[in-house]
Parts: sequence; structure tokens; C-alpha cells
Amino acid sequence: MLKSAIKLLKNLYSRVLQSIAFYPVLISVGFLLLAFKILELESLELVKDLKQRMPYFFIEDYETARAILTTLVGGILSLTVFSFTMVMVVLSQASSNFSPRLLPSLVSNKRHQLILGVYIGTLLYCIIILIFLGAQGIDAHSVGFSTMFAAISGVFCIGLFVYFIHSISTSIQIQNIIDNIFRSSSRYLDEEYKDFNSLKVGLQELRLNNFETIYSHKSGYYRGFDASLLGDSLIDEGHHIEVLPFVGKHMWEGMPLIQVQKSIEGKDLEDLLFCVDMSNNRADNNKGIGGFIKLMEIAVKAMSPGINDPGTAIDAINKLAPLLMKTMRFPNKTSNSLREGKIILVTNNLRAKELLQMIIQPIRLYAKKDSSVVLALMGALKYMAQDTKISKENKEEVQKELEALKMDVEENIANKFDREKILALFV
Repeated sequence: MLKSAIKLLKNLYSRVLQSIAFYPVLISVGFLLLAFKILELESLELVKDLKQRMPYFFIEDYETARAILTTLVGGILSLTVFSFTMVMVVLSQASSNFSPRLLPSLVSNKRHQLILGVYIGTLLYCIIILIFLGAQGIDAHSVGFSTMFAAISGVFCIGLFVYFIHSISTSIQIQNIIDNIFRSSSRYLDEEYKDFNSLKVGLQELRLNNFETIYSHKSGYYRGFDASLLGDSLIDEGHHIEVLPFVGKHMWEGMPLIQVQKSIEGKDLEDLLFCVDMSNNRADNNKGIGGFIKLMEIAVKAMSPGINDPGTAIDAINKLAPLLMKTMRFPNKTSNSLREGKIILVTNNLRAKELLQMIIQPIRLYAKKDSSVVLALMGALKYMAQDTKISKENKEEVQKELEALKMDVEENIANKFDREKILALFV
């Protein structure tokens, strides 16, 4: 039960962070509490003395205080509605022009969430002060400090609105989207590569003839194996576990999922399957294969007849090349010793053949008639092939993809001059 609660909390935490309402709700609650706290400060001698020394900063007139608060409520409400409308327009444009998979990262933009949170929080703050002012009647000096803070917050919201316009207009630019995906994917791969270097990787030819196969209990995209959720009985017995799919692979119910050295049944089998994270979403983040898929779909979408934007496709290909090269440096298998050596966990990484088939081939299919994109794709493949850290097997897969690209050029580039010029570069 405890492990189920832990897994549920992890999934809930991930969903909450990607929600557009996460930070706005937290900030709104903070402003709500701040309103009651500032109302308590009105009665302090320090605040009263401050009002006497600087009376021009504090509103003493009831009608003026009410007018200011009412204006702020109406104005900030308009800013909030307009800002939310702009967010929806941006999401709709990104979905139709680039890829629907970009929506989660745009929605979870923390800067926009913080700005919307300040809007809503200031709005709630002004409403609370306005209600308190109505309850106090003409005794407006009791909310002079609170009204001053509301006015400062209103000016701050105007500044945030100017920044929001700038931020939302730059976040929808495709070059910035591509750069953000590239940076987050590159950081993730660098961190993973450091972790892999600290693990045992001499498992490329591991024989599993005597191992028992456990099949997938449901369909979905494999997201990882959480060894911290392993049951105590599994740890006490000691197991050699190999997870067969790579992260991001789609698994059908009944497909081979795990191989174990010892037979596992009943409650232990349920505990083992419980550690497997499956998702219905193919690419819900920019980490690993998720970022590759987004860049691939941006390139493919850019080459569609309705958009026809080779420049965007070339930018996506140029960012994909170093990411694919880093991925090909990973070993095919890695092992990790857990729980003082009682558990040996073997994981499979994405192989070059599957990676190129998933990422490069769709771009090649849509761009084979455009000489500029073909040149960019050829340059990317040659760049990967010359890397000294890539295994001989992976280099052969890259060469096969280059040969396939050459065949596409011969069959699809109609202009003889362009075709011969591109083919000469394959030598």
C-alpha cells in the first residue's frame, strides 16, 4: 500500500508541475493570506506612525480608496482574461503549425504561470480589501496601508503585462522552440552519459538462455523502471533482472517485457510489474527520445504542402544531429548493482538502427524532393559517421541511411544538375 501511494504521488507530482494552474493557485493563496496579514498590520503603532510621517502615500478618503480598488479589480480582470486568451491562441497556433506534442512544454512555462498567478493573486487581494472596506464604512484610514499596497501591485501587474506580451511573442517563434528542446535534451543526455560511465557496461553479448520471460501486462509507452519500488521479498531473494524495451518504446499487452534469472510468481510478480512505468503519451517531455520525436515532427510538419518551410526543417535537422550522435555513444546494455549487490538490473538502450528508423526516415520521406533539406540531412549523417566515440556497428547503420538517402536523391530530384551535384557529395 505504501509503495502504491509513493508511485501515485510521483505521477501526481509530474502532472501537477505540467498543469497551467499549478503556480497561479499557489500564488493566489499567498496573496489571499497576505491580504489578511496586511489588514492586521493596519492597527500596529509603527504603521500608524508611518502614515503620519508620509501621509501622501496612504489613502484616507473612503470614496478614493473604493474607486482605486474597484478600478484595479476591473483592470486586472481584463488583463487576466486577455492574457489567458493569448495563451490559448499561442497553443492553437503551435498545435496547427508545428506539432501537438509541443503543447505540454508551452503550457508548463513557469514564467507565464507566475505572471498569471500574480494577476489572479492581486485580483483576489483587491477583492478582499474592498470587502473589508465595505464592512468598515467611512473609516477608510483602517485600510490606507492595504490600499497603497494594492496600488503598487497594480502598477507591478502592468509591468508584468508588458513582459508577458514580449515573452509570449518570443516563445511561439519556432527557432526558440527548437533551441529550448535542443538544450533540455542535450542536458539530459549529458547527465545520462555521465551516469552510464559509472555503471558496468560489458554486457553487450549477455546470454539469457536460462532466463524466464515476463510479458507486458498492459499496452503503452515504456517510461522507465523504478527500482525503489521493488518489494522486500524480491530484494531478499536476490534477482538478476533485465528490462527488455528501451525508454520510449511502445509495448503491446503480451509482449516480452522483463527477463529474470529466477522464477517469479504471485505477489512478487505483481510487485515487479508495479515498478514498470507505462504511459499513454508518446513524448510528454523533452528528455531523451521525447525531444527527438518533437524535433522530427517539427521538420516533417515544416515540409508538408500546407506549410512548406524548408528553413525550419533544416534548423530541426541541424539540432538533431548532435543529439543523435550523443545517443549513439551509449552502450547497447548497461547494468547496475542495487541494494548491496542483491539486485542486478540490466537495461537496454535505444539502438542506432531503431533510432534512425524512428527519427531520420520520416524526415527523409517528406524531404526527398527538396535539395536544400537533403543536403542538410546528408551533412547531419556524415557528421554522425565521423564521430570516433560511436561503435563500428552504429557507424554501419549510419552508412546504410546515407545509402538510402542517395537512392532517394537518384529517384526524386528531377533537376539533373541538382541531382548530379548532390550525388557528387556522397563520394
